[in-house]
Amino acid sequence: MELHSLAMLVEILDAGNLSEAARRLKMSRANVSYHLNRFERSVGQQLVRRTTRRIEPTEIGLQLYEHGRKIRGELEAARESVAGLGQSLHGRLRLSVPSGYGQLVMSPWLIDFKRTYPGIVLDLVFENRVVDLLREEVDIAVRVMSDPPDNLVARDLGPVRYVACASRDYILSHGLPAQLSDLASMPIITSGVIKRQLRLTAYLKGERHEVYLSPTLTSENFLFLREAILAGLGVGLVPDYVVQDVLASGEVATALDDCTLSIFGTQMYMLYMPNRHHTRAASTFIEFILDKARGQALTRTD
Repeated sequence: MELHSLAMLVEILDAGNLSEAARRLKMSRANVSYHLNRFERSVGQQLVRRTTRRIEPTEIGLQLYEHGRKIRGELEAARESVAGLGQSLHGRLRLSVPSGYGQLVMSPWLIDFKRTYPGIVLDLVFENRVVDLLREEVDIAVRVMSDPPDNLVARDLGPVRYVACASRDYILSHGLPAQLSDLASMPIITSGVIKRQLRLTAYLKGERHEVYLSPTLTSENFLFLREAILAGLGVGLVPDYVVQDVLASGEVATALDDCTLSIFGTQMYMLYMPNRHHTRAASTFIEFILDKARGQALTRTD
């Protein structure tokens, strides 16, 4: 079995289709197809199933793909070790982080990381949607969720605490909700929801409650939501880090503090593919962010 053919199979399956694989490999589509067919004949089994839009691995194709990824990872590690002797860290990382958490919590961490490791290129995307790490070539993603996917490595960055909050002006005019059911009659400001109704989960004295709300202002931009709350447009349902400083200054106050609120999940996770070779840059970044998250957790509990 030729290592070149195994490496090409990895590239084809990573790309998802022959046209994209040809672009990445700087070959013609016909040439890629020829080498794939030749590899299948040498193995004696079909390695991929072709559809009109995508190609998917067969069982044996998937096994060879996993072996190929491991071999490629070891080769990359060997090249990196040789190239990195006596040198500072270099490399490129493609990151996907949530808009709110990324901007309001992670931004200083990322800037600190970049100052510490100037040779590492960060390709950073702020987005909230669930991403396919493999297809979109994302090395590391950060997401809020309750149960991370089984097919990814999930490193815990700490709990996400939602708060019901409003500005002083809003409170003077309308008051704060005294109980969960009061939220139904108040203008709600929160992050984007797929359906028109929002399902708010609340835990009160060990009991689980659900409240369905119809927000009057939604956005995936948490900086905008913060401004809307400060402007007195309604009651915000946002993670505490969105309004942490204005809570401390008294510009915003919280309600329902005896409830544990959850909308999209209760934990923040750093996600990456299992069995993927991590460059020194990636491994350093992972530990750097975990250390920052641990420090933040200690600060919040003091």
